[in-house]
Amino acid sequence: MQELLPASAQSWVLGVPLDDKVAILAAFSGAARAVGKAPIGVPDRGTWGTDELARAMLLLRAQPRVTPEELWARGDNRERQAVLKALPLLRDPERYLPLAIESCRSNVLTVFEAIACETPYPARYFPDLNFNQLVLKAAFSGVALARITNLGSRLNAELARMAGDFAAERRAAGRPVPDDLALVMKAAPP
Repeated sequence: MQELLPASAQSWVLGVPLDDKVAILAAFSGAARAVGKAPIGVPDRGTWGTDELARAMLLLRAQPRVTPEELWARGDNRERQAVLKALPLLRDPERYLPLAIESCRSNVLTVFEAIACETPYPARYFPDLNFNQLVLKAAFSGVALARITNLGSRLNAELARMAGDFAAERRAAGRPVPDDLALVMKAAPP
């Protein structure tokens, strides 16, 4: 994915000294100032900001000198988004499952979308309970369920039940039910 970055951003990422942890952390934090935030289409992964893609590439290069957990703990929302978007690209991505699951608790929609949308990570690694909760949170937050990669492969009876309960609560409160919620309820096995 590094080839998607403009040449100047690629040079910037490659110029960060990997033997200096302080320099890595400073670069990760300062990526937006260095490369900007222009949108870049990433095949099968949606749209990333130039800073997010540069940060992901920096994390890939700097691992294990810095960890996703460390960058998450120190990061602002855009930095956290970059960490989450990079998870499926890292060595041993399943190792970061606790961070991915915890990130779903974020009240910042763009941070939640970074782990829930246009990424294979949840469908590949989340246990059913956590995957089901992610789908319901997406529906509750107004995120189109079609943005959840490989949703169809993870449909299950418990998810259908949860979606049905959510739809019933919405109707009882006089609120609209997201149209795509019906797909989850219908497509799940009985």
